[in-house]
Amino acid sequence: MRKAHEWVGLPVLAINTGKQLGRAKDLVIDDAWMITGIILESKQWFASLRYISSANVAAFGEDAITVADETAVQDLDDEAKLNAFIGGTRKIKGLPVITVGGEQLGIVEDVYLAQDWGTQIIGYELSEGFISDVKDGRKWLPMPDQAVRGENAIIVSIHRVRDLEVPFVTKEE
Repeated sequence: MRKAHEWVGLPVLAINTGKQLGRAKDLVIDDAWMITGIILESKQWFASLRYISSANVAAFGEDAITVADETAVQDLDDEAKLNAFIGGTRKIKGLPVITVGGEQLGIVEDVYLAQDWGTQIIGYELSEGFISDVKDGRKWLPMPDQAVRGENAIIVSIHRVRDLEVPFVTKEE
């Protein structure tokens, strides 16, 4: 498994020229929990955001993200409607994960993707606070069958915390 955070900060390179087009600043996540694009760092204040659709990405490598050419970069007009991983008004990181039974499992610190750099989110890295993270480590929750990203929380279809005894395990690296 790979963490989405590993993509943030990577340079984005055009294959046809070798030119660096920017650095990945954030990831765009759709309602089906897929990474649909990358937001690039802004070079100027008050400039529109620059965006690359996942469909235009040639590869998500260990050291760089590659695209065919500069035409893969688009201006992003309406940031307010996006579910972003790190920033914006609809960010995923920092949201509490709550069961349908009303119990909080933790706060989203990262999301996990398949090892082959797939764009489907397969789980969450959850924090229960700094002291718990240091003492017990962060937890990982495999993506449940149903997860709803709400305005103030992510609601998962697990009914009780004790239902998580087997799949809710300490992350091992």
